[in-house]
Amino acid sequence: IATKNAINNKVSIQFSQADILQTDRLPATFDIIVSNPPYVREQERKQMHGNVLQYEPDQALYVLDENPLLFYKKISDLAKKHLTENGKLYFEINQYLGSETVEILKETGFQSVQLKKDFLGKDRMLRGSRLRSN
Repeated sequence: IATKNAINNKVSIQFSQADILQTDRLPATFDIIVSNPPYVREQERKQMHGNVLQYEPDQALYVLDENPLLFYKKISDLAKKHLTENGKLYFEINQYLGSETVEILKETGFQSVQLKKDFLGKDRMLRGSRLRSN
């Protein structure tokens, strides 16, 4: 679907599919990395809506309660190495873990970190920039 959307909108996007937790390097350097990793904790499973569950497999949704931000840490580490100067990292995040996810980006060296709310006023998006000093 993402590939079709890119074609329909006449944009050049490089998609990459991999087990990110087993990845040590990305295939290139990027201006922008966008990720919507699994972030729903097991304790939040009952809050999931049917329209999401119809289209997403469990492995795309759920993380263990003990380490819910492992994907954010791994992707942030990779992004720091594989973003161009002034490159941007964008995440969709767990609404309950906004400040903790912000800290991961800051600890990884991202700057201009911004937490954004969705249309319901819930923390849902995060952006960080890789500046020259990184």
